[in-house]
Amino acid sequence: MIDTIFHNTTRFFAISVLLVLAALFAVLFSEAKPAMEAFGLDFIINSKWAPNMEIFGGYPAIYGSIVSTIIAMLIATPIAIGIAIFLSELTPPWISTPVGMAIELLAAIPSIIYGMWGLFYLAPVLRDIWGGNGLGLMTAGIVLSIMILPFMAAITRDAMKTTPEILKESAYGMGATRWEVLKDVVIPYVKSGIIGSIILALGRAVGETMAVTFVMGNSHKVPSSIFQPATSIPVTLANEFTEADTDLYYSSLFYLALILLVISFTVIAVAKFWFLRNLQEQRI
Repeated sequence: MIDTIFHNTTRFFAISVLLVLAALFAVLFSEAKPAMEAFGLDFIINSKWAPNMEIFGGYPAIYGSIVSTIIAMLIATPIAIGIAIFLSELTPPWISTPVGMAIELLAAIPSIIYGMWGLFYLAPVLRDIWGGNGLGLMTAGIVLSIMILPFMAAITRDAMKTTPEILKESAYGMGATRWEVLKDVVIPYVKSGIIGSIILALGRAVGETMAVTFVMGNSHKVPSSIFQPATSIPVTLANEFTEADTDLYYSSLFYLALILLVISFTVIAVAKFWFLRNLQEQRI
């Protein structure tokens, strides 16, 4: 009797996640429908955003979201893997424990703090180096990389610690160096965990709002350089929902939100599919 209740309860919770996801898609699609009927797929490639003229194009925001996420992943991924290797394989516990805890605490800092730091301290430094006002895709990408770094480093470090000692000791016994053990034993063994950490970090980077709002520059033009002000979908939604004074303006913002959900869902689904396929290949 208890087993049946427990089974049905867990099944209800699992199915409820799918229902919430379907409801989310339905609400966004319903609210975005007027804009979809007015602009169609041209909304995705139109770079003009002029609310006073009832012209809305989402390309600058889509471009900003994708480019800032790519910059963040390119910066954060090698650094996070390097931190994980250092903490799990190259340093004694009296160093790795406090440093690891400090990195995990970075993940608990509210995103708005990162945004304020980026605006008041990072942007002036980048302004002196690259010119302009210091706000733009590069600044947003750096702030995003710092935000996702703790997730990737902590998960990768924990995954590396699951490598059986007997595998490493066997390799050392055959004369392998520390680098060879790391390259040929540890990393192949935890490859699935590293990919999982990248997927989680990617999901957070593409949808981050507050921190990016501070440092993106909020310009609805496609920048000619990554050092110039731009915008992203979360930034546009955060800044303009309260200013939407017409039905088409309001619906266009929901259209952007729907595109963001589709981008996030597609990227994570494809990465997850690739991740699961690799797992199956390893088990064969």
